[in-house]
Amino acid sequence: MPLMNKELFGTEIDGTTNEDYCIFCYKDGAFLQDCTMEEMIEHCAQFVGEFNKGSETKLSQEEYIGQMKIYFPKLKRWRKTLEVGGEFVAPGLENVQTIIAQLCDNLPITYICSVDDEGYPATKAMLSPRKREGVKVFYFTTNTFSLRVAQYKTNPKASIYFCDEKGFQAVMLRGTMQVLTDAESKEMIWRDGDTQYYPGGVTDPNYCVLKFTATDGRFYSDFYPRSFVL
Repeated sequence: MPLMNKELFGTEIDGTTNEDYCIFCYKDGAFLQDCTMEEMIEHCAQFVGEFNKGSETKLSQEEYIGQMKIYFPKLKRWRKTLEVGGEFVAPGLENVQTIIAQLCDNLPITYICSVDDEGYPATKAMLSPRKREGVKVFYFTTNTFSLRVAQYKTNPKASIYFCDEKGFQAVMLRGTMQVLTDAESKEMIWRDGDTQYYPGGVTDPNYCVLKFTATDGRFYSDFYPRSFVL
């Protein structure tokens, strides 16, 4: 809903305007509809014709719904927060921390994504993290002189993806990737047998550590997606 003027702003209980919500959703300090995000998307889908009147791009109802499913979880009303290590867990995310940890610890492969020099996403299958700190920080081992490392040094934006195709569960985490080459970091995740990859041992210049720190994510289970912020 484009809030073009103050007449479209929602209102607080004292009559002041609320610039986050429109008057059709929020009035006198409360939401006018008691509904889920999915129900709101279904309701808004009927207005695709009105949307198309003011848009150069004409969308089908299916395309309109698809865009809302991408955009709505980012809105303040629907955005859920997963407080790592805290007591609060948003509705619908009760088991997410446990499942993310299980996927990370039990799956042999993790997909990591970087941004190439033309701005395209570049995805690679990696051995799963050597170490993690809860469900926010993950450590991978890789080659210092690889294309992936060069991309992360240029643009640290990254995502990692865990997928259990048999259990129909997956999680995508977005965040940043650091390239670590200090001795402490390299020794932290070094394992016996790694010399088959890095003949020079833990000090091999072609051995480095990727440290991924998550900021937010999207979780899939029971054919239902949930977005969250870490």
